[in-house]
Amino acid sequence: MKIRTFLFLLISSPALLMSAQVDLPTMGWSSWNTYLIDINDSLIKKQADAMVKSGLKDAGYRYINIDDGYFGGRDPKTGQLLIHPTRFPNGMKPVVDYIHSLGLKAGIYSDAGANTCGNMYNNDTIAANVGFYGHEMQDAEFFFNTLGFDFIKVDFCGAQSIGNRQHRCYEPQERYTAISNAIKATGRDDVRLNACRWDYPGTWISDVAASWRISEDIQNEWKSVKNIINQSLYLSPFAGGGHYNDMDMLEVGRSMSPEEDRTHFGMWCIMASPLLIGCDLTSLKPETLELLTNPEVVALNQDPLGLQAYVAKRDGDTYVLVKDIENLNGNVRAIAFYNPTDEPKELSIDFSDIQLGGNVQVRDLFARKDLGKKLTSFSQTIPAHGLGLYRLEADERLMRGLYEAETAFLPTYQELYNPIAIGTPTHDQDERCSGGVKVTRLGHRASNDIRWRDVIVPDDGDYRLSFRYLADKKVRLYVQANDGEATQLNLDPSDGFETVEVVMPLKKGDNEVRLFNEYQWLPELDYMKVEKISE
Repeated sequence: MKIRTFLFLLISSPALLMSAQVDLPTMGWSSWNTYLIDINDSLIKKQADAMVKSGLKDAGYRYINIDDGYFGGRDPKTGQLLIHPTRFPNGMKPVVDYIHSLGLKAGIYSDAGANTCGNMYNNDTIAANVGFYGHEMQDAEFFFNTLGFDFIKVDFCGAQSIGNRQHRCYEPQERYTAISNAIKATGRDDVRLNACRWDYPGTWISDVAASWRISEDIQNEWKSVKNIINQSLYLSPFAGGGHYNDMDMLEVGRSMSPEEDRTHFGMWCIMASPLLIGCDLTSLKPETLELLTNPEVVALNQDPLGLQAYVAKRDGDTYVLVKDIENLNGNVRAIAFYNPTDEPKELSIDFSDIQLGGNVQVRDLFARKDLGKKLTSFSQTIPAHGLGLYRLEADERLMRGLYEAETAFLPTYQELYNPIAIGTPTHDQDERCSGGVKVTRLGHRASNDIRWRDVIVPDDGDYRLSFRYLADKKVRLYVQANDGEATQLNLDPSDGFETVEVVMPLKKGDNEVRLFNEYQWLPELDYMKVEKISE
């Protein structure tokens, strides 16, 4: 299918979106970036009107999310949540009904603890004790059955010691699980929960939320956007299946340069982050609207596979990212040439390094223009703070031979606590590694392993698996493919990176390769290579 036809169907056909196997990243608008707590019912309705009139709704944006600032305290006798008497004098139900009448969905905000961020940091004194803590079922019924909201962002300000009278720090997994369970108990199975804990919480979050924040709040400046992208580069193994890393609301259309806006929006799209516009929809600049509704860029975000791009190549401070689109392990892939530096840079990729063979048709997604067929590689000069987004369609898909450790799934990975203190793995920069990054702090218990998922091979048979590692002492390394018997490898201390090999049977199609040791720390890992042994 030609790209123009596919993209038109993907963006314009709700039926096709509904038939996708996974829920796609949330697209909509949120009040916080522009208005903070200074919101009211009239403002929210005007933003909803603008979403429809501007064509954003037709481009796929559906959610109007009311962030902090609507609270009016709680009834002292019943504990019932109250709505702000002057900002929303008629309550919240008429606002939700109005949003729904436009064919849109309505989102709301709360906190996992007692108080909200607006109460603590924006002097919204009326909003004391309005968080979920102690009112999980009561608030869930109110939000989703009484008022009819379809989405909720749950912050964590009030779950820290400064945010509650008991001065307790609450455990994120316990709080978000309790809130998720309360939402499910309402009987609503279509509510999207966004967990806002400001760092990647841990792999448990995929069982609890539709999306989760991986960084501190975004700011309306390039430095903030760059930092958030940097935090997202190696999180692709922890997204998918309808659950997404949230890079925070969009600052597109506010005060950054057009090039920075393009990079900001394009990276959010190829990384499958939720797309929640943060500017005033009633005064959108034409160039901002054109960017936000570019169907070929939006399609990267709304691709039915629901994948986040991973780093395929790092060259100094520039990156090439790649992901499958349209079909898993098919002949069509999307790439990003990302240049966060302050100077123009030429970026390139050998097609064999992203498993594409034969002639490769290249299309520029920002320009919506075909660039012709390329045979072995592709290069472009990318401006400072710039991004290129391209769709590649090849004659054939090649077997992937190199699996960087940083693209593997780490069951105990988290970013909330010091990994050294609690014994969880980290991604550390090391210029001696092929991608400039290694995985450390693995092992010492069976669950603290590393798993390369989606190891796809063309045939049943024996394959040579090579692991590049750095060990500071003798260690046993156990290798397991799928549910097969584990093979023990004995490694000696190494002054530099060494390679160890093992031959294991793999099945045609998808495989998983696991390394573990439940008693010792594993060596630092650079990559795994997979090679078919000729018969």
